Amino acid sequence: MNWQGVIPAITTPFRPDLEVDYSFLTRHAQWLIENGCVGIVALGSLGEGATLSFFEKVRILETLVKALPGVPIAAGISSLSTQEAVELAREAERVGCQGLMVLPPYVYSTDWREMKAHVAAIMNATDLSCMLYNNPIAYRTDFLVEHIEELLNEHPNLHAVKESSADVRRVTSIRAVCGDRIQILVGVDDAIVEGIAAGARGWIAGTVNALPRESVQLFELALAGKHGKAFEIYSWFLPLLKLDVVPKFVQLIKLAQQEAGAGSERVRGPRLVLEGAEREAALHLIHRDLSNRPAAVQHSTPLLEK
Repeated sequence: MNWQGVIPAITTPFRPDLEVDYSFLTRHAQWLIENGCVGIVALGSLGEGATLSFFEKVRILETLVKALPGVPIAAGISSLSTQEAVELAREAERVGCQGLMVLPPYVYSTDWREMKAHVAAIMNATDLSCMLYNNPIAYRTDFLVEHIEELLNEHPNLHAVKESSADVRRVTSIRAVCGDRIQILVGVDDAIVEGIAAGARGWIAGTVNALPRESVQLFELALAGKHGKAFEIYSWFLPLLKLDVVPKFVQLIKLAQQEAGAGSERVRGPRLVLEGAEREAALHLIHRDLSNRPAAVQHSTPLLEK
């Protein structure tokens, strides 16, 4: 799997009864690719993976593989147990996924010996290309540069790391130690320009679910070193990108999708849709930015009007 370019961490759409809306998932995924994204990562934190049953996870992966022939689909592999994570990795390979996003276990975080054993079991379960997901803020497990190098030396199918520590210096450190043996992808939306400048070549993006063409344009300008044009778009986009880095990022990004005509704000418990002053503030920000795009910003094609 080529871990470069803009790869959405796709949201999971729900019907009014909060069952997974597989039909809309198909349309949404196809729309993201039509607007310049190069692959899809499913079942991550933004995809509300912790609220999905094992059966739902497998069906989501099957749906995406069927909807996007030839497009790389990566499965987020996270679980309370190593055994279930390994089973999901094998199912991802069976249904035709091309990659795995390997997460630490939910809830339990401890020393490197145990965390290494968990992610190693997932990587050993298949021959699929793997991306290690480092998000110490959310998962309380920090895969340090020396840990990444150790895994890289022992697992030939480890090809990438999604760096979500929010410390752009990590990108530089990984490159210094691991060189070109591993691809680095930015995993927090409001560090994408800085991450590319430091050497990242991929973006596992969140706000892209609402604004894919705009996200791809920003990424491509930053990658091409067109700093002036990139900064103009980044300055406009930044308030929306920051929706990805707060505790209620799922509700906020889904609300942005809804207001952009690209989905619904429905979420599964324990999350609830935003309400009151919190929702009004979010709507104000979203509507302000959607209505004030700079002239240079490319617009995503409408989804719900197609």
